Amino acid sequence: MSSLLYSLGRFAFRARRRVLAVWLGALVLLFAAAGLLSQGTDNTFTIPGTESQQALDALARTFPQVSGASAQLIAVAPKGGSVRDPAFQSAVEKTVGELAKVPQVTSATDPYQGPSTGNVSGDASAALVPIQLSVGTVEVSQSTKDALQRSGADLEKALPPGSQVAVGGQVFSSSVAGISVTELLGLAVAFVVLILTFVSVVAAAMPLINALLGAGLSLALIFAATKWLTIASTTPLLALMLGLAVGIDYALFIISRHQEQVKKGIAPEESAARAVATAGSAVVFAAVTVIIALLGLAVARIPFLTTMGVAAALAVAIAVLVSTTLTPALLGFAGMRVVAKRFRGGTEAPAQKPAAHSDAAPRKPKRPRRPRPEHPVAHGWVNAVTRIPVLTVLVVVGLLGALALPAMSLRLALPDAGSLDETEPARVTYDLIAEHFGPGYNGPLIVTGSVIGSSDPVTLMDDLGDELRTVPGVAAVPLSTPNPTGDTGIAQVVPTGAPDSEETQTLVATLRSLHDHFEREYGIDLAVTGYTAAGIDISARLGEALLPFAILVVGLSLILLAMVFRSIVVPVTAALGYLLSIGAAFGVTSLVFMSGFLAGPLHVADLGSVISFMPIILMGVLFGLAMDYEVFLASRMREQYVRGDAPKDAVRNGFVGSARVVTAAAIIMFAVFAAFIPEGMRPSSRSRSGWPSAWRSTHSWCG
Repeated sequence: MSSLLYSLGRFAFRARRRVLAVWLGALVLLFAAAGLLSQGTDNTFTIPGTESQQALDALARTFPQVSGASAQLIAVAPKGGSVRDPAFQSAVEKTVGELAKVPQVTSATDPYQGPSTGNVSGDASAALVPIQLSVGTVEVSQSTKDALQRSGADLEKALPPGSQVAVGGQVFSSSVAGISVTELLGLAVAFVVLILTFVSVVAAAMPLINALLGAGLSLALIFAATKWLTIASTTPLLALMLGLAVGIDYALFIISRHQEQVKKGIAPEESAARAVATAGSAVVFAAVTVIIALLGLAVARIPFLTTMGVAAALAVAIAVLVSTTLTPALLGFAGMRVVAKRFRGGTEAPAQKPAAHSDAAPRKPKRPRRPRPEHPVAHGWVNAVTRIPVLTVLVVVGLLGALALPAMSLRLALPDAGSLDETEPARVTYDLIAEHFGPGYNGPLIVTGSVIGSSDPVTLMDDLGDELRTVPGVAAVPLSTPNPTGDTGIAQVVPTGAPDSEETQTLVATLRSLHDHFEREYGIDLAVTGYTAAGIDISARLGEALLPFAILVVGLSLILLAMVFRSIVVPVTAALGYLLSIGAAFGVTSLVFMSGFLAGPLHVADLGSVISFMPIILMGVLFGLAMDYEVFLASRMREQYVRGDAPKDAVRNGFVGSARVVTAAAIIMFAVFAAFIPEGMRPSSRSRSGWPSAWRSTHSWCG
């Protein structure tokens, strides 16, 4: 590997114009392909193999009324008033008729009529109008959303003073992820860190050029692939985030080694080749571990998550290719300008001014100063932590273990509109529904099955609805009816708890445990679906995947580390360090999302749970990064040992030689990731944009 990379680095240095032209040409071609082929991201997906998905597929064929997106309008009467007052009811019914005429709206259910009797609250303080659309959430036009909001505003004006109207639901809960100017803040911080690290603007600019080119290539490939693949809007974001971060870091390690060698007098061409052979070898291996971790996301057997992992792995692969070819080419263009003038050949030292003649007695010569180490902070740190290794291990394990303790209270769920900002229309609607109807109305379950064998499907569904009302945890069954053709039955079951509560999770398990009873009693093969049930199924799928995922990525990387370092201690240490890191990361996450620590600055609008995808994605990304830094540090220590240093000296000298660069790389990684926070999607937006529209539509469909 080192010999191959040495030759590659020398070739790229010599043929720098051709290398640059090839990469720029590839960028232009891929951008052109993306412009011609891109179909845009698509945030509608299926989760095969789950009961909720199978039931949903059946409903899409037999009950198409629930195949589109949905919205909700809630009208609240003034304090002491009633929504059944003639004037109030007349205004609501008029608005229902207007809503039905809005483009893309197929129906708006009158809360005062029809089979759905649960759309007027028990105390008559509020009325709920479910709105069914003909298209999925991502296809709903802005003009349709505006028309729905205008209808709500007009209704509020027509109602008595003190009334309140809100329009929300799934249509207004979704948000498409996008790239904003805030991401540039991360690059700005990275540039400052690079200048402080290299003390050279020319050298500092190279990693940014490297990362931007690699990220551009990755994004172009991803958008071109939308011609054939279903790719979520979060996929290019993750690829961009990782592509920028690792692209900067990988070039940073190679350029740092090159700069160090040039300062020692090695010619730039030879230095570039050696830097790619040494630091480049560590970069390639580190990239392989990251790629393994990202591809390991396929273990969850969730298609969109697999696609996200593959796209991010592609971004990392392109980053390492660019780093090992374009970086030495840029070093060729820069020549000796990557180091300060005093290290460049041909620069004469200024002549010393001769001492003035004096008859005074000669001064006593000063004691020569003890040479200061090149990196005093790194020297001091490594000497301190290696003086009593056992104590260091105990302190580190104790601190990380303490940080991991809050992870015990971490709850995973697919957040709903209740996680949005309090001013968002969907959040206002969510809160009003929970207040006047109960939290379960924000996440009803759909119980469905074939009734084609029944001679009286209407009576059958009435009887089924009556029994469902007696199940513990059921607040109401506002609808239980067959479809117009009489072959499929559907019952809407409102839980007593919120969509992401443990009560609702228990209710889903209870209903599914009664499957055989309902089949014997009514001859119907019932399944539980809907957005809430789908979220529970997905959370379970992801929970089951965590252990196989950890075994896969850790196991493969342990083998690779053992092969590279020919040691058992290094891979085992890396694995233990990763486990401690992931525990601490989960603990800090719990402090933020469960306890509210720094919730405001991080734009966390609602507390109580973390999106179900967080653990496996965090494990994948963090594993790759943890292994990166382990490899960079350990490989430098191994180099020192191969050169003849005693084991302890090799550890100290290897640490001093790489700690500054590793620290800079970690700061850059943090800055790039943090730059995605201010304009990033909140958990509910993220979850909403990733589910089939029919799951969202069943959320409030009432007939």
